Amino acid sequence: MLRQNWWKIVCVILLFYTLIAGFLGEVPAKPILNETIRNLYFHVAMWMAMMITFIISLVYSILYLRTNKSVYDIYGLEYAKTGIVFGALGVLTGSIWARWTWGAWWSNDPKQLGAIIALLIYLAYLVLRNSMTDLDKRARIGAVYNIFAFAMLFPTIWIIPRMVESLHPGGMGNPALDTRDIDARMRVIFYPGAVPGWTLLGVWITTLRIRLTLLAERQSDGAQVSGAPPVRRGAST
Repeated sequence: MLRQNWWKIVCVILLFYTLIAGFLGEVPAKPILNETIRNLYFHVAMWMAMMITFIISLVYSILYLRTNKSVYDIYGLEYAKTGIVFGALGVLTGSIWARWTWGAWWSNDPKQLGAIIALLIYLAYLVLRNSMTDLDKRARIGAVYNIFAFAMLFPTIWIIPRMVESLHPGGMGNPALDTRDIDARMRVIFYPGAVPGWTLLGVWITTLRIRLTLLAERQSDGAQVSGAPPVRRGAST
């Protein structure tokens, strides 16, 4: 299915719908939030896309541990990288939102701190992999660590921030995504447009990176079989 083009067309349509309707559509007049509530289509949707790509990465890491097929390790790594990018974009858009609603780019809110900790754990996953030269060892240890990193998302993002008082929606006594935060006008953009649109974009980017990685490996293997030196990535021929 991923080799077909229909889902890419759907992705483009959904993102155009999100951008146009997100900026021009009606939104509820909420105190403090005002027009910044439109950031919901970007900040929150990107966080959801992050979670989905991390889940896909987790699945491929488990598949690698069960089958020992290197292609699953590549899939798990690339989806984790995409999740990290979406997480960074979520922190950035959240910081911009906080500036205009809370009065500061960063206020050490529990949700902000938890998000940074979660991203640092995933960045450590990349550092850990790059610190090992043995391919099998790197893939196996990386897969185990990826499972650990995903498990840490729950206390850092979903559990601890909801147990304490927070300026961010979703904290104690501060609901999130209910009728007081998002009404029907926003739901018809957020759920069918923004969330699947950003997620499909992440899958699209990841599949391109996977194809490039596999192509580079085939070129390297072919060069070694023929007795020629391996072709470096990015080298012109």
